[in-house]
Amino acid sequence: MKFLADTLDNTNRFIGIVVAWLLLAMVLLQFGVVVARYVFQVGDLWAQEAIIYMHGTLFMLGAAYTLAEDGHVRVDIFYRSASARYKAVVNLLGSVVLLIPVALTITIGSWGYVERSWSIRESSMEVSGIPGVFLLKTAIPIFGILIAAQGVVMVLRSILTLKGDMEPPASKDTAH
Repeated sequence: MKFLADTLDNTNRFIGIVVAWLLLAMVLLQFGVVVARYVFQVGDLWAQEAIIYMHGTLFMLGAAYTLAEDGHVRVDIFYRSASARYKAVVNLLGSVVLLIPVALTITIGSWGYVERSWSIRESSMEVSGIPGVFLLKTAIPIFGILIAAQGVVMVLRSILTLKGDMEPPASKDTAH
């Protein structure tokens, strides 16, 4: 059980670290777009759309990494100061009842949408835009799969914590 949790977790962390580099590319490209527009009076639709593609990819493929790092916003009035067992129960129930079903619904629900996009090789609505909207839409079911996988990690680690086979991770919350 621990091996599976570690494998899924490490996969999501690797993907998150790789796509995090898109943030630097987005900032540099956006800077270039602004300079080109306001200094040289030149616009580039491809560059503007590329920023949108990078942002979408970063958000969709980096979400599971953020969940793995416990970086999502949480309303934790009771959770923050709770015991490890309580946190494990909350994570277990939240993952089984909410996280995994929603992630699977997103994956299954988006499949036809993405399939239609691929079948016509959907491209930008702009004449000179990027002809790869179908590639961007592919990130939607991948997002669902990665989030569901991280939900499985949370379930497995919660079970291990409740059984006493695993120490809970140290809290990354620094707010008091």
